Amino acid sequence: MSRSTRPLLIVVGGTDPLYRGYCVEQAAAAYPIAVIDTKPPSWQQRLVVDHEVADTHDPAAVVAAGLALAARHPIAGVVTWDEYTLVATGELAARLGLPGNSTAAMTACRDKATSRRLFAEHDVPSATSTRVDTLDEATAAALRTGFPVVLKPSSHAGSIGVIRVDTPELLPTAWEFAAAGAGEQGPEGDGVLVEEYLYGPEISVECVTQHGVTTALAVTRKEVAFPPYFQEVGHTVDADDPLLPEVAPVAVQAVQTLGVTDGVQHVEMRLTPSGPRIIEVNSRIGGDLIGKLVRLATGLDLPRIAADVACGRTPDLTSTAHATAAIKILYAPATGTLSARSLAAVPGAEYPWLHQVTWLRDVGERVVLPPTGNFNTGRVGFLIVTADSPEAARDRLSSVIGGLTLSVTP
Repeated sequence: MSRSTRPLLIVVGGTDPLYRGYCVEQAAAAYPIAVIDTKPPSWQQRLVVDHEVADTHDPAAVVAAGLALAARHPIAGVVTWDEYTLVATGELAARLGLPGNSTAAMTACRDKATSRRLFAEHDVPSATSTRVDTLDEATAAALRTGFPVVLKPSSHAGSIGVIRVDTPELLPTAWEFAAAGAGEQGPEGDGVLVEEYLYGPEISVECVTQHGVTTALAVTRKEVAFPPYFQEVGHTVDADDPLLPEVAPVAVQAVQTLGVTDGVQHVEMRLTPSGPRIIEVNSRIGGDLIGKLVRLATGLDLPRIAADVACGRTPDLTSTAHATAAIKILYAPATGTLSARSLAAVPGAEYPWLHQVTWLRDVGERVVLPPTGNFNTGRVGFLIVTADSPEAARDRLSSVIGGLTLSVTP
């Protein structure tokens, strides 16, 4: 451990190298960083000045770890891009007297039942929602709401335990699936929500908030598959997306309604026949490398922006690029043992627009699709491309995937 001559930025959790490595690297390029995580630094050791090991889901443990770091270094800010450490990070920032969000605001984001209640009270377009604890309660709520409905754990993420239900006969099986997911959810909320199904394309709005002022920066268009489950298999960010002026006011209203004052937000919504309606507000950078897509498409560096806000600095929100970036997430075609996986195209001079190809599973490993599995068990890899337009990006993805070999043995 070396002592920094500059105040440190504490990063709480969110150090998964595959999906969050770029966040750590971009923050470390701007600030000396310390990490609070469940394990000592490994791949990120070269980027880290100091660290503490703690249960990042336990606010008391995170605060204790942060105070230990503060006893050794001056601290400039505290940040996280981990959904499950939002409350703990807010408590640590408050304890150190640094910019951050209140526990109440982070709990409101994490607990979707609280989010829905606040949206209803403040006329934020959202979905009808009822929190339930039993199948009988879920059945009554679904009949009141009208089919199709969506069942989801109140405080989970990654679409775990989320399922669409089209008829009353399907409710018992759907309840078992949602209740199993709810049994593993975060402590900020409990139970299962029965919600109105929102028809229309799904998007997210990537926002930044400082001192309670929210700015919408980009729109992410999503591709969702594996009905009746909601697995995200692709995202596209276009720097000049014409949707941004339409959806930005709804995203800003939702963020402010939940009491969020600082940081980067990933606001999910559906474009319904009655207009944009909120699914949820995640008070952190979006997953699936969406922050990397935003940077490739617009030049805006979301991890750097989040770090600047956490340290009380005004971030640079000037776009320096006008392109499209897209990620395609590769799922196994069926549950089984991965028997072959290859891609003809590789990043390089022949494909300068193919920015990344990453494999998540090796041949011989088991892959499991919903309902038994989830995104952690069903994904095999992903690839990222850029282009001058969404249409060109789709064409490039199609051309690359045309050279994909992906098979499993049942």
